[in-house]
Amino acid sequence: MFDVMMMQTTSNITNPIGVLAGLVFNMVVAFVVYVVFVIGAWKVFTKADRPGWWSIIPIWNAAVLLQISGRSGWWVLGYVVPLLNLFVQIRWGVEMARAYGQGIGFAIGLILLEPLFLVILGFGAARYLGPAAQSQQSAPAAAI
Repeated sequence: MFDVMMMQTTSNITNPIGVLAGLVFNMVVAFVVYVVFVIGAWKVFTKADRPGWWSIIPIWNAAVLLQISGRSGWWVLGYVVPLLNLFVQIRWGVEMARAYGQGIGFAIGLILLEPLFLVILGFGAARYLGPAAQSQQSAPAAAI
């Protein structure tokens, strides 16, 4: 019986080659996603008259994206706090879409698939209108 237990425990050992392959695959996917993010953020930064190379610096790029959307760069600290980070990301997505003249559908895309939608925003026809565009879009029309 002891021999049967030993065989069962040794057969459940994870293959180290498989673990290494999974780790390498995850690193490659993460690198590709980061490169797509940097490319999109670079174009978004240049449309907003910011240096594009700022998109390469990890925490600074988040602070600049928040500033472009009309928030203080200090909001980047909200990404560290659990549950608050969800609020910050949703608020950022909505305000970023408005700053470029886009609607709520585009904001949902920015919230859920940020790197892809930054590329669409950067290389698309959208122009940077700034945070002032948000108050114009949300203000009710004046009666004539």
